[in-house]
Amino acid sequence: MPIADPIADPVVLDRREGPYGEVVLRRRGPHFEIIANGTFLMDTSDGRSERLLVDAAYDALPAGRERPSVLIGGLGVGFSLAHAAADPRWGRIAVVERELAVVDWHRSGPLAPLSEAALADPRTEVLHTDLVAYVASAPDTFDALCLDIDNGPGWTVTESNDSLYSPTGLAACWDRLTPGGVLAVWSAQPSPAFEEALRNAGFSGVRTEEITVARGVPDVVHLAVRPA
Repeated sequence: MPIADPIADPVVLDRREGPYGEVVLRRRGPHFEIIANGTFLMDTSDGRSERLLVDAAYDALPAGRERPSVLIGGLGVGFSLAHAAADPRWGRIAVVERELAVVDWHRSGPLAPLSEAALADPRTEVLHTDLVAYVASAPDTFDALCLDIDNGPGWTVTESNDSLYSPTGLAACWDRLTPGGVLAVWSAQPSPAFEEALRNAGFSGVRTEEITVARGVPDVVHLAVRPA
């Protein structure tokens, strides 16, 4: 995700050890950063690609679908959740976050101003659980899955996340989608191999939307549709 001002020295606001390793919240200048197991995940400097994740998923849905439901994984700095909740066209908005620290930072910590309106929205439900496990076993289905838990299919935060992008994981995503539903996956770089994996899993309309960043390759959103 977009990287904050590299000149300012980061200030650690909270550091916690959890079942998946260490998670850290830092402030760098005016922006916040989340670091997991030493890997930079995201910051609050630019939420364009996180908002694209939600908008592109909605736009790819079949015409005429009213009040579609969306599953957002994970909460992160809250850009995707806040953007979905600001759009009255969405119905149920469920967000999955496995790190209790991240949920705490949004409910009563430094990130609360970014997400308080979204968390207060009656459509919003926060699910404190592991996204991979939830997708594999939950009975619920959604019209859209907007997934942003790693730096991409080939750059995961923990090894356990690898399975989400495997044939088994994509089959589980398929099962969580309604017919005509949309899978949207954020990535720090394009992945032709992941596009091919989506096609091999039976998804249609596979494409990649790019967001140009100040440095390096563009952020992207991979999109795929479960055929109706």
